Amino acid sequence: MKILVTGAAGFIGFHLVEKLLKENHEVVGLDNINDYYEVSLKYNRLKELGVDKNDAEKFYSLTNSHIHNNSFKFIRMNLEDKKELFLLFENQQFDVVCHLAAQAGVRYSIENPDAYIQSNIVGFLNILEASRNFKIKHLVYASSSSVYGANSKIPFEVEDRVDTPVSLYAATKKSNELMAHTYSHLYKIPTTGLRFFTVYGPWGRPDMAPILFARAISKNKSINVFNYGKMERDFTFIDDIVESVKRVVERPVSNRELYKVYNIGNGNPVKLLDFIQEIESNLGQKSEKNMMPIQQGDVERTWADVSELQKDYDYSPKVDIKTGVKQFIDWFKNYE
Repeated sequence: MKILVTGAAGFIGFHLVEKLLKENHEVVGLDNINDYYEVSLKYNRLKELGVDKNDAEKFYSLTNSHIHNNSFKFIRMNLEDKKELFLLFENQQFDVVCHLAAQAGVRYSIENPDAYIQSNIVGFLNILEASRNFKIKHLVYASSSSVYGANSKIPFEVEDRVDTPVSLYAATKKSNELMAHTYSHLYKIPTTGLRFFTVYGPWGRPDMAPILFARAISKNKSINVFNYGKMERDFTFIDDIVESVKRVVERPVSNRELYKVYNIGNGNPVKLLDFIQEIESNLGQKSEKNMMPIQQGDVERTWADVSELQKDYDYSPKVDIKTGVKQFIDWFKNYE
């Protein structure tokens, strides 16, 4: 298939592009390479995919699309630029769109709300409109476990009510699900939302806990542990995330309803202090912990019910914390 992956320079997007290319799909990767976190990491991910930094820095035009091999092309573009996005869809004629691009980060949304409305709402609307106008066979898009918000029922099931978000980021992701439902209903566009739970692994985002902890511990600096360590997260290794997404992207949706949402998580919540201990063990160093109150926008516990994913796609995550953290720290030592 010919697949558009937005957010291709991001953590999940990079790994997904790598996986899809190995499966012999033709892939176009799109990213605006914003500076929410260090752009050097984004360029280094693209380098792993064969994209030269000088090419990656240039914004897209029809005469400036960067073909790096027979099956992969990288495009730098803002999703808010509807005109350019429509030109891209018209020119490339995609079969499937996997939309992972978004302004990420729960805490950042409290300080910078405009960025989330532009990227996550306006940008997503443009993707929906392009999918409608250019007859995309399936739109797969990233949602988030944050949509569960203040939900106290455990584990989180896709049928649970999710109308109590505790951050603007979560509210934009729930809005994406509602918008997708509307387009599936009105225009018969197959859409699938993926509620990712806490993703970690090699090439991970530096604003997330695993790299923040690893960097501080390796430099003998103290780490901030929120809610006094009384946190649990459904940590999910990147390989399990990508295999799940690949299965959803590749399988035709003719045998299921047009609109679906799935949890993509490990299905096993881990205590934050146990996760930190695994990082310490693999680094061979102990950490000094600053025990702090819970931050605005955070929730105490996440836990994914992944039964729908198992039923429809015959897949359940397989990588446990010991295995996953070791692979992450092995990469971290080499990269840093």
